[in-house]
Amino acid sequence: MAILVCGGAGYIGSHINKQLNIEGYDTIVFDNLIYGHREAVKWGEFVQGDLANHIDIEAAFEKYDIEAVFHFAAYAYVGESVEEPEKYYYNNVVNTLNLLKVMRSHGCNKIIFSSTCATYGEPEKVPITEDMPQNPINPYGVTKLTVERIFKDYAKAYGLKFAVLRYFNAAGADPDGEIGESHNPETHIIPLVLDAASGVRPDIKIFGTDYDTPDGSCIRDYIHVSDLADAHLLALHYLENGGESDFFNLGNAIGTSVLEVVNSAKKVTGRDFAVVHAPRRSGDPAKLVGSSEKAQRILGWKPKYGDIDTIIAHAWKWHENAEY
Repeated sequence: MAILVCGGAGYIGSHINKQLNIEGYDTIVFDNLIYGHREAVKWGEFVQGDLANHIDIEAAFEKYDIEAVFHFAAYAYVGESVEEPEKYYYNNVVNTLNLLKVMRSHGCNKIIFSSTCATYGEPEKVPITEDMPQNPINPYGVTKLTVERIFKDYAKAYGLKFAVLRYFNAAGADPDGEIGESHNPETHIIPLVLDAASGVRPDIKIFGTDYDTPDGSCIRDYIHVSDLADAHLLALHYLENGGESDFFNLGNAIGTSVLEVVNSAKKVTGRDFAVVHAPRRSGDPAKLVGSSEKAQRILGWKPKYGDIDTIIAHAWKWHENAEY
């Protein structure tokens, strides 16, 4: 039996793929390489395919005996989703329906889904718990929430078993330095800061320094990507052992401000770089921090790399010798 990792050539998917292989699972990475990197697939089999194409999905299921699916194959640029919602609804929603249809036809009923804190929109309070209202404020968040609702309907009608993992800010890199974070375009704060530290970009911009936070910059919940990988593996074990379909937030429950990220990067790298204060961006809440109490209680998950210095040190180790 094998595990299908859709989007497994991407940042988070590649780290989960490594962890699955360490644990002895046979994996098939299914990726169209639009945003993924072939060089990141260092474990398991690789199939270049697209969830928009039923034939590609069918071929993978016919060739391999797939017992469960990890689904990371979403577009995830919030600003782009506002400008091109059609692109996001087709890829994130329609293509997920394509995947579910083939899974059903082959008797595969377990899926672990990469969701997002963006489904909550502007939170009523922090830390954010799974029972809080979900009111996404952009098409990206809406598409993820739509898929969550599809899963609930499929579970009731067809017996689908799912674990939905809602991330906050995935960060860092494989501690061994074998894989890491690389996007084009890059929008995540830590790789942008490390680009500034390495001279790839002239400065780092901080959007808003007048928020109601201790240092005036936004506070976010950064979670090490290897801790995310551990949570996914535990979610698979949970479903394999008969656990009920459920939703879990994944974060450190520790808020770190943008200025704290910048100062940590300067300390870890030993390099100074220019910091530019820019106006606030529309729709950026002052503070987003999640509660992972439920994941810890039910899945037995415990983050190992909680402090920002460790997260940045691992990211820098990969960044200095990046292969892609």
